[in-house]
Amino acid sequence: MRLPADLSSRAWLLLPFAFVASLLLGYGVIGLVLWGCESCVSYFIFQPDRTLYAKPSDYSFNVRDVGLPVTVPGDAGQSLHGWWVAAAAWDAKAVLYLHGNDGNVSTSMGEIAPLRELGYAVFMPDYRGYGESEGPFPSEKTVYEDAEAAWIYLVEQRGIRPARLYIYGHSLGGAIAIELALHHPEAAGLIVESSFTSIREMAKLRKQYALLPMQLLSQRFDSIQKVSKLRLPVLYIHGTADEIVPYAMGEQLFRASGGRKRFIAIGGGLHNNNAAVGGPLLRAAIKDFIEESGASALTE
Repeated sequence: MRLPADLSSRAWLLLPFAFVASLLLGYGVIGLVLWGCESCVSYFIFQPDRTLYAKPSDYSFNVRDVGLPVTVPGDAGQSLHGWWVAAAAWDAKAVLYLHGNDGNVSTSMGEIAPLRELGYAVFMPDYRGYGESEGPFPSEKTVYEDAEAAWIYLVEQRGIRPARLYIYGHSLGGAIAIELALHHPEAAGLIVESSFTSIREMAKLRKQYALLPMQLLSQRFDSIQKVSKLRLPVLYIHGTADEIVPYAMGEQLFRASGGRKRFIAIGGGLHNNNAAVGGPLLRAAIKDFIEESGASALTE
């Protein structure tokens, strides 16, 4: 059927508008998908727990509550909460321990047992949104800021020399620790336990995220692209039976890592039980790494 000439010309005039409308609709759909993707992935990344299941006085060793500010340009600042686990020796080396994506300091005490038993002082901060730390739901940006605030507290307020201060991260905390170590190569060493290559690669392991445009997300924790730039000694620890972060990811991080590095496989270790399963092997590896890297740092 042929349209009248005037209607036909009007139809041609309307085509550009239809094209533009289609583009706008397409962008709107993409925006909604990415917004939903960002939201669901944020809850996949972070699982904060506000409830503390223990208090410092519950332990037979010396644990103290610590509060410290996070000062961000243009922000009034918020307060972080953490636990300082003191060592028996006044001159003991110290470890900044960055926990994983769930729980809080009260659920991390078992994971730091090897460090405490080896005689090191340990500071465990809770990121904003976790435990008693102030702030809203966390993000990649805010947890990096929180780790930096903890470093400043240890160096400037507690007076710990970087040559005697180690950065330790478990799981998501490993990605945060890698970022912090890039900014502080003067640290004595870095320990990365049960950590992943990137959020994008982790999401591929979940069917509900596999087809989403992960490369467009703002929260990436792209450790595999960072580790080659590390310029301090690094110890990687990974359980061979890790059911959350594949053991192969730990190996990938190790192979791509720059500087002096070591890798220890915990036979049969799952994601959260290396401290219990690793036994003397794990403790000896941590002690050798800290003592040897510390001695090197002091003589450089």
